[in-house]
Amino acid sequence: MNKNSNTYQILYAAVMVLIVGTVLAFIYMALKPKQNENIANDTRKQIMSALHIATPSDDQVKETYEKYIIQDLLVDMEGNIVDSAQNVAFDVDMKKNVKLAERQLPVMKCRLDDGSIKYVLPVYGAGLWGPIWGYIAMNDDGNTIYGANFSHEGETPGLGARIADQDFQDKFVDKHLFKEGEYKGVVVLKRGQKSTTGAEQIDALTGATITSRGVSDMLADCLAPYEAFLKRLQGNNEAPAAVNNVNQPE
Repeated sequence: MNKNSNTYQILYAAVMVLIVGTVLAFIYMALKPKQNENIANDTRKQIMSALHIATPSDDQVKETYEKYIIQDLLVDMEGNIVDSAQNVAFDVDMKKNVKLAERQLPVMKCRLDDGSIKYVLPVYGAGLWGPIWGYIAMNDDGNTIYGANFSHEGETPGLGARIADQDFQDKFVDKHLFKEGEYKGVVVLKRGQKSTTGAEQIDALTGATITSRGVSDMLADCLAPYEAFLKRLQGNNEAPAAVNNVNQPE
């Protein structure tokens, strides 16, 4: 075949594209498990941060996480546990979950070194430039926030991105979701503003009004469905039994 012909050049280009595409696909498939594990470990770090657990070295993240997270739960709007299979809460895709008419309500139950029990609730919402998400760790009284962790995809550095700063997250510690037995949640407001519902409040980030409002809306949207579950914790400081013993661990 004439190497200077158009046919040869087209065939040569097609073969090269096929070869390169095959190699890239192979590399992608080979690296995908490692990429997925890195993403999972980043999530584990965020959850442990909400629990004030010191971040371990990368090769010990999963082991440390599994030491403290003693059970995954899915609960319903009535506060019943409907599933407690391994990783059933961890594996919930919150980006998709918040769009569902009937959401799954994941809970990660934790036992700290002092024996205290905490319950971690994931949250997901929208900031100024993209999605924001986080984890709220609750004391076993079903009312008091033990810790919080927030992350973002593309908020403005030095402004909205400060939701990921520890000093902002620490403001949520010891805030209460209920007042006199009634669910109020917690809101993020500009300094000087007062909640009209009686909810305890956090000062918004200066210069990041929209992102701060996004955090407030995210908490309102994602924590309210847990009201019945949290009330059950207030009754006996322990999660209710699973409905019909669905997927209860032995």
